[in-house]
Amino acid sequence: MSRTVAVVTDSTAMLPAQVLEERDILVVPLQVVIGATSYHEGIDAEATPQTIAEALRAWAPVSTSRPTPAMFLEVYEEARRQGAHEVLSVHLSGEMSGTFESARLAARDASVPVRVIDTRQLGMASGYAVLSAADVLDAGGTGQEAADAALARAAATTSLFYVDTLEYLRRGGRIGAAAALLGSALAVKPLLEIVDGRIATREKVRTASRALSRLEELAVAAAADRQVDVAVAHLANRQRADALAGDLRQRLAANLSNRRVSVGEVGAVIGAHVGPGMVAVVVAPH
Repeated sequence: MSRTVAVVTDSTAMLPAQVLEERDILVVPLQVVIGATSYHEGIDAEATPQTIAEALRAWAPVSTSRPTPAMFLEVYEEARRQGAHEVLSVHLSGEMSGTFESARLAARDASVPVRVIDTRQLGMASGYAVLSAADVLDAGGTGQEAADAALARAAATTSLFYVDTLEYLRRGGRIGAAAALLGSALAVKPLLEIVDGRIATREKVRTASRALSRLEELAVAAAADRQVDVAVAHLANRQRADALAGDLRQRLAANLSNRRVSVGEVGAVIGAHVGPGMVAVVVAPH
């Protein structure tokens, strides 16, 4: 370990393996359960977005579970063995997963001080917070300064997404049955956002093409005149994700200053809750 403050996150942060290795970031996996079999996201070959999309389309039983405190403790102790004097553990919203609570429980038993951060975000919105923390530490900052940077980046980030149906979010308990039923009855395409750590409805539109157009407009508005990082994510909807990313590259060229708009498929755990067809955009100011 190159730093005395180790950075730990979870698999929903969507950080590529190469980035994790280059930035010296440790990951604790969540689990996805298909039928009666549990798989570790990012570790087991079966826990892929494609597998999840196929299982959901076939209406196979799909669920997810948080890492246990013991899994976190093992990673914290490994960081100490590698030379860390402190750990900064940065995770997805505690309103949507018990991952944050598992990390807190493990921190109590760790032999090294652990700061546990709830980003109140999801996916790459959490990932950008993790990278901001690593940037501060690499520049010689303290663990507290890195924690503050992660929280500030997460709070400033806008997370927007479109789903073909609210049914998968309802099945996973992320929205209420009444909201899902209303969306189906009205045949609307919901645009959702993360607000204070929870999923909230931003707008309702009538068609998928209109939803993608509004995602673009809302992302441009969120960037305003600031320098930003932008990520587009999807599940089994690559064509529309690529189209959205291409439009954003053009419209936000000045905001990006030659930084790329990343495009990737969400992991198995997030995919299990949003369902095939989902497209998301994250706008993270510097």
